Amino acid sequence: MTQPMPILRRLTLAAASLFALSGPSLAETQWVLPSAYPPANYHVENLNAFAKDVDTATKGALKITVYPSASLFKAPDIKRAVQTGQAQVGEVLLSLHENENPVFGLDVVPFLATSFEQSKKLWAASKPAIAKALDGQGLKLLYATPWPPQGIYTKKDLNTVSDMKGLKWRAYNVGTSRIAELVGAQPVTIQAAELPQALATGAVDGLMTSSATGVDSKIWESLTHYYDTQAWLPKNVTFVSKKAFAALDPATQKAVEEAAAAAEARGWKLAEDKTAAYMATLKEHGMTVAAPSADLKKGLSEVGDKLTQDWLAKAGADGAAIVDAYKKM
Repeated sequence: MTQPMPILRRLTLAAASLFALSGPSLAETQWVLPSAYPPANYHVENLNAFAKDVDTATKGALKITVYPSASLFKAPDIKRAVQTGQAQVGEVLLSLHENENPVFGLDVVPFLATSFEQSKKLWAASKPAIAKALDGQGLKLLYATPWPPQGIYTKKDLNTVSDMKGLKWRAYNVGTSRIAELVGAQPVTIQAAELPQALATGAVDGLMTSSATGVDSKIWESLTHYYDTQAWLPKNVTFVSKKAFAALDPATQKAVEEAAAAAEARGWKLAEDKTAAYMATLKEHGMTVAAPSADLKKGLSEVGDKLTQDWLAKAGADGAAIVDAYKKM
């Protein structure tokens, strides 16, 4: 059953629509762009720069307002909001939607791509298929930005994967849920905006995420250890409603595409530049930051092999072709 939209959200969207139509002196087009991440996060920083570039290039003809911190829609709802016209543009963690199409979960297959260089190659190999899948859902892909490599946070020592058994494990997509299943942890579905509260209340005491999310959520207030497993580099994708994009004149469409290309390049650089700083911040706040032991790394690699086979079984020949193309790069 479709849940009614909260009153505040309805008023916010209505105000944006009224502002866009409020008179001939305001000829510009107004778009809203929801994101699930806090204003200080570099993904949101990049979204704001993208919006500013569009505003400048179009001389104010197209204005994009970014709404961070899941203030308009929760993370799993953003994509649907753009598909249904409640927002014109959106940014999501792509793997949230792996259940719709396996290709959306390729970048979170553990240990398939474990560095920024490898992740760029994986994106190049998978981008056409992802763009096609989004197109079939009424969306136009604009750009992708990676997160730092994923590690494991806990409040105890981890020497082998058996030490993960019984952890209240944060799950936010198919892959993280499956990891919990394979290591004997208890999956708890928690999205980014809900993570600080989940940590504070003890609803979660183990998770695999980036150094960026650790800093965003002040994870040192609840957990003590970070194991730099570099399991995968997930990506956020930013897309626009095909209907909204088609309503633009050709010059404005070109400005959006050029701003998106600049945002992708800037986003990858931001991710790389900020990773070391995030790691330093974790250490500064007293967290034990360490590489995984040989035994833990071996066990996680076995989990990764299993998840790779799971993904290939779901994705079929098309998925295998993408992986083969990536490995040849």
